[in-house]
Parts: sequence; C-alpha cells; structure tokens
Amino acid sequence: MRSVLGLLEAREKKIREEVARLREEAERLQTALGEAEHALQRLVDARATVAEVLAEPPSAVADPVRSAVTGSLVPHRADGMTASVLAPDYQRIVAVLQSEAGREGMRCQQLAKALGLQVVPAKVEGLRSKAKRLVERGWARQVRPGVFTALVVPAG
Repeated sequence: MRSVLGLLEAREKKIREEVARLREEAERLQTALGEAEHALQRLVDARATVAEVLAEPPSAVADPVRSAVTGSLVPHRADGMTASVLAPDYQRIVAVLQSEAGREGMRCQQLAKALGLQVVPAKVEGLRSKAKRLVERGWARQVRPGVFTALVVPAG
C-alpha cells in the first residue's frame, strides 16, 4: 500500500507540471495579446491619418507629379511631360535608355552595369520591375522580352 506522503508528492508533482504549463500558455497569450494590441493601434492611427488627409482642402494636398521622390508612383506619360516629373531612380533609367547604348535596347543586367549597380539578382530584378513600370506608364518600351529602350530617343 502506498504511503500518504508518496501520494501527496505525486499529486504535488502533477500540479506543479500543470502550473508550469499554464504559465507558459499565459506568457504565449500575453505576447499574442501585445502583438494584436499593437496591430490594432497601428490601424487606428492609420485611419485617423487618412481621415485628416481627406478632410484637407484639395489645394493643400501635394501634386504627386511635382513632388516625385524615390519610391513614388510613376505617372502615366502625357503629351508635353518630361522625365523630370519622375522620381530620381526612374529619371536615371530613362536617361540610360535614351543614351547611345540604350538605342537598340538593353537587358536589365546591362542596365544595372550602366547605372553603376552591382549585377546581382536583387538589383537586376528591381530594375526589371522599374523598367516594366516605365513601359506600362508610357515612358519606355519593351522591344522584345527582357529588352527595354526609351520610348522617344532624343535627337542629336
């Protein structure tokens, strides 16, 4: 027959294990709660910011074509627009495509080299994405798959 002390020790061990498991679960839930509260606060802040911007009169909102910055949207090309409305990175790409080297078309590896970038997959794929965006918006053309050139080559 088991002793009373042995039974109590076994019961204590079982309860200690349960307490440890519940503490771990509580820590995990506390972390998840903190992350959810942070995400909620970001959404509340974003909504408030958007509401503020939308409440401003139209003249107070900057013209995206005139305030182009790196990473900004590429506007659709219209008559009379020059590459100066593009973000600096896009201006450099158009300039290279308009150069003598770009007249016959350039692959993105060649474009990376001409821009002084490392010819590594990350840089080349970034350029490919930008070149395709320029094509979609009327600033460049794709003469064959993977080969890009300027839409209009300057005279001279």
